[in-house]
Amino acid sequence: MEATDPDHIVIVGAGIAGLTTALGLHRLGIRSLVLESSDQLRTTGFALSIWPNAWKALDALSIGDSLRRDHRSLLGLRTISTISGLQTAQRQFSVKGRAQEEFEVRCVQRKNLLGTLERELPKGTIRYSSKVVSIEESGPLKLVHLADGSVLKAKVLIGSDGVNSVVAKWLGLKNPAFLGRASIRGVLNYNQAHGLEPRVTRCFGKGVRLGFIPYDDISVYWFFTWYPSPQDKNIADDPIEMKQFLLSKLGNVPDQVREVYERTELENMIMTALRYRHPWELAWGNISKGNVCVAGDAFHPMTPDLGQGGCAALEDGVVLARCLGQALRNNNDDG
Repeated sequence: MEATDPDHIVIVGAGIAGLTTALGLHRLGIRSLVLESSDQLRTTGFALSIWPNAWKALDALSIGDSLRRDHRSLLGLRTISTISGLQTAQRQFSVKGRAQEEFEVRCVQRKNLLGTLERELPKGTIRYSSKVVSIEESGPLKLVHLADGSVLKAKVLIGSDGVNSVVAKWLGLKNPAFLGRASIRGVLNYNQAHGLEPRVTRCFGKGVRLGFIPYDDISVYWFFTWYPSPQDKNIADDPIEMKQFLLSKLGNVPDQVREVYERTELENMIMTALRYRHPWELAWGNISKGNVCVAGDAFHPMTPDLGQGGCAALEDGVVLARCLGQALRNNNDDG
């Protein structure tokens, strides 16, 4: 199929980085087109921790306050041993007053974040059911081939299409490496006030890391990571077996922690293998080439321990939009 007229900026992937970049460009008066392979927003993962660096990015997009209304500010974190069941550490994020504003941490529903980004974009910015299968060069333009046979011409191409990024592969980046760990994540809706303190609870011991974070008055996001054996791989396809395995690995955690995992419905859990990109690949690899670059997980997939995967994706989008805006202004001034 013949390529369509050039689109100024084409973004592959309607995840956090892709939508943030598109909204950042929109705030600067620059149009972009976002291609999403799914037929709707992908909300896998349920929720994520948003730390101060990411709130600055959200405020730069003028959507921070709308997300704050639905998600509680966290007071701190506590660490518990799964062996003894005793608290081993505690940290306050802030105290009331100015410090609270300077160190703001909240757990945010992924669907709320993506939905807010989507609503702020002009209608038609996101083109769903648009899977990119290949990319080729045509002079200064990039030809983006879609699964339906259509071809788009892009003056600027941004890959925010996750760990299996087609754009990253075109740039020559290696596939992200498997860490040897896996995670199970879930969400529990109490359907009434749960009474839990707004803080992060983490538990460590015998090779497992787990914990939960309330994101509002009735709902809790939880996580569990471990080093799976070959036999553990089968549990990904059987939610009942997955939950039984999970409960068997909790150790001597307090009843309040165990209850979160026990009450979670089977359809509200998901298992994934953890992947990341080696730092030297980012330092020496081609993260950009001419008018093509990557952002978010397509650029730097992270393990959940840092709590910065989504935060870095938000920062990527804001900074990338600013850099593109400046470059386009300079180009127009020179022209």
